[in-house]
Amino acid sequence: MAHAEFPLPDVGEGLTEAEIVAWKVKPGDTVTVNQVLVEIETAKSLVELPSPFAGTVTELLAEEGTTVEVGAPIIRVDSAGGTIELQAPANDSESLGTVSDPVHMGDKDDAGSGAVLVGYGSKGGHGATRRRRPGAAVPVEGADAAPARTAPRAPSAPVIAKPPIRKLAKDLDVDLQQVTATGPGGEVLREDVIRQAEQASVFRNIQTPAWPTEREERIPVKGVRKATAQAMVTSAFTAPHVSVFTDVNATRTMEYVKRLKASPDFAGVRVSPLLVMAKAIIWAVRRNPTVNSSWTDEEIIVRHYVNLGIAAATPRGLIVPNVKDAQDLSMLELAQSLEQLTLTAREGKTQPAEMSGGTITITNLGSFGMDTGTPILNPGEVAIVALGAIKQKPWVVDGEVRPAYVTTVGASFDHRVVDGDVASRFTADVASVLEEPALLLD
Repeated sequence: MAHAEFPLPDVGEGLTEAEIVAWKVKPGDTVTVNQVLVEIETAKSLVELPSPFAGTVTELLAEEGTTVEVGAPIIRVDSAGGTIELQAPANDSESLGTVSDPVHMGDKDDAGSGAVLVGYGSKGGHGATRRRRPGAAVPVEGADAAPARTAPRAPSAPVIAKPPIRKLAKDLDVDLQQVTATGPGGEVLREDVIRQAEQASVFRNIQTPAWPTEREERIPVKGVRKATAQAMVTSAFTAPHVSVFTDVNATRTMEYVKRLKASPDFAGVRVSPLLVMAKAIIWAVRRNPTVNSSWTDEEIIVRHYVNLGIAAATPRGLIVPNVKDAQDLSMLELAQSLEQLTLTAREGKTQPAEMSGGTITITNLGSFGMDTGTPILNPGEVAIVALGAIKQKPWVVDGEVRPAYVTTVGASFDHRVVDGDVASRFTADVASVLEEPALLLD
């Protein structure tokens, strides 16, 4: 009888450890190639590890809740046939680059350090990222979506939903019985769960729970929360922050968003003022390139590309995935990328590679009803922009008070790189686009 030990792989370049969240198998279980063995949490994301071999589980080498270093064995599998076959099913274009891709235990990195997940780990890997077909429709979330809806199910009717959708509903505290399904045959889709979570959050905010019976609660600092805390402390006490703010008449942005929603080209795509804000930042970066830099003790590195970070609140904490080379995307492509980024983040499936290499960040405080704030820089960047809530307010034009959609744009900068004049010009440029989106046509 042969046995093999499965070491914790590097699911993201630079990963050193991960927490065992939940085992999906137990000793005595028979496992097949590509069957999910365990769910782990890295510093930034939740990942399912599939089995690279078939056999019988004899021992779990790490307990749930423990932190394991990369390369340490976590499970032992035996094969009655005398050998453990390392194999993987053929990948199709729909599974390539997802967390369910097979692990090739026979593959070695450049230094011969051992197994890595396909698409992760050492440089020069051969993994691929799943991409949407150009022009393909993106599922819509939010109240303005118009999918073909099924009639609400009776309370006792069975819910048709795949396991990942059920997990998403659990993470977002959504009762699947209350979700209106829009999928074929009454299946609950990811977008249905997200939509229900957004609607329910309004009511959760006004509910006041009873005081817990315990006088204190102790929450371990680990995973995403630990990584976020370390990053924020490093940023706050390393980079000298300076912040500026300006009020903006965003009426024309709201009109522009309304026209995009009605456009056949954007059918099935979520469009919001955040999209215009993203384009405004890219435009303003081109005019003020030093805000798209990084600081080292020896030099300032000015990047002539934009990996646009979007601060996202998820059930597991704050993360900042980014849209790679956002400067090359059309308005439609950017809208699709932002929506996919948001949905992936809310599912807890954002991968470490999607959160590395950011050059400038947006934090959308308006989604929480806030007017503005003083955001802290994402480490390695020198600028972050906050978009406040867009509300109807009185606005003075040529001595007359008129109703207008008004928002506040706030931004923080690393004062070692960005002086007050550049910070002001950049923020004013962003505000100019929100006031007149036609500037994007220059």
